[in-house]
Amino acid sequence: MHMANRIALLLIALPLLAGMQDATETKEAVQEKTQEAAPQSAAPVYVVPIEGPIDKGLAMYIDRAVSDAENAGAAVLLFHIDTFGGLVDAADMIRTTILDTEVPTVAFIDHNAASAGALISYAAETIFMSPGSSIGAATVVEGVGGEAAPDKYQSYMRGLMRATAEANGRDPQIAEAMVDENLEVPGVSPAGQVLTLSTSEAVLHGVADAEIENLDAVIAYLDLEDAPRVTYTTTFLERTLRFFGSPVVQSILMLMMLGGLYFELQTPGVGFPGLMAGLGAALFFGPHYMLGLVESWEILLFIVGVGLLLVEIFILPGFGVAGISGLLLIVASLAVALIGNIAFSFPPMEMISSAIWTLAITMVLLVVLGFTLAKYAPRSSHLSQLVLSPELSSEKGFTAAESRTHLEGMTGRAINALRPAGSAEIGDQRIDVITSGEYIEAGTEIRVVSVRGSRVEVREVRPPA
Repeated sequence: MHMANRIALLLIALPLLAGMQDATETKEAVQEKTQEAAPQSAAPVYVVPIEGPIDKGLAMYIDRAVSDAENAGAAVLLFHIDTFGGLVDAADMIRTTILDTEVPTVAFIDHNAASAGALISYAAETIFMSPGSSIGAATVVEGVGGEAAPDKYQSYMRGLMRATAEANGRDPQIAEAMVDENLEVPGVSPAGQVLTLSTSEAVLHGVADAEIENLDAVIAYLDLEDAPRVTYTTTFLERTLRFFGSPVVQSILMLMMLGGLYFELQTPGVGFPGLMAGLGAALFFGPHYMLGLVESWEILLFIVGVGLLLVEIFILPGFGVAGISGLLLIVASLAVALIGNIAFSFPPMEMISSAIWTLAITMVLLVVLGFTLAKYAPRSSHLSQLVLSPELSSEKGFTAAESRTHLEGMTGRAINALRPAGSAEIGDQRIDVITSGEYIEAGTEIRVVSVRGSRVEVREVRPPA
């Protein structure tokens, strides 16, 4: 009986001892990576938070953080990740930056690393996760409804996940299953659902290296408690640029530009719509230019397009080659400004879907806005000043000259001979009058028979027979 109990205890203890040995080996391997970079006493630990939506502004911030860490000879780049994802092209820029650095990289997932956040996490050499966190669900979606993008986009994302997993010695099939719901990974994920792993599952299947409570525990796990810690933060300027670079704000600014330009062309002079168009253009192109996402030739393209529209309106009446060319250049400049190109080198089609959707939604909103204002603006006392009145009648208060209808039936005297036009004195006023064709001598008494606009028709007053 005692022998059986000992055997049972031994069978239970063996897996626990094996797990402890694996954890010890993992810890030693991670510490070895970090301590190879620089002496522990001098090399700082760079903590770089990755929070909120993944966008191009964040990609520029990560690039700056990695560059500073390299220049400082950092012992480790520790990315503190909590994000639900964002733009694929921005995530790929961050992924490439992390893969290319010589500084050891660690991703600490604190709650969420979904979609593009999973791709960024896979780029790090080591992944730690806090209890209750998750990683996965990297299917590419499009539009405002969140529908899955066509297969060519999914194929591109699968390739990114697979290549990134292979670069750091992780199972590429598990990485692909986070994108493709039809992919089955035996013992990990059945077909028919996109893979998302909890902390314990990620550690079990080799996606994460360990489950660690918090950031301080991660640094202690790396045996870097005594190393200087540099916590990287975004500047106010970077936060502002990221705000203006978000897809929603981009659409609003493009509406300001195009809508303001349209209404400015409908009214004479430079007014409020023109100021709105100029402000929209400055807020759209300025932040993108400062982030390095818009180049000078793209801004010049927009200016040339606006110039051609002005030429079409003020120099070449009608709507011909100059007007159509101007519209095409404006739309083209906005499209390329939304794409992260370098000079005339553009990313693959799979990576610019967000830019296409932003521009398409903006165009639809512009058409709806134009139709709505065209229908309801003339009825508003304030907005009606932006459009021309369709009727300029006397009932509306519009007249070409002073109305003299009160003269009808009044009598006066011809100042000079009416042949048939001349002047007459009517009610102490000198009035230009005309007869129906008859000749009236000067000094003859006359009567006003009709008034039509500025035409005052008179007739000679004859004594009764």
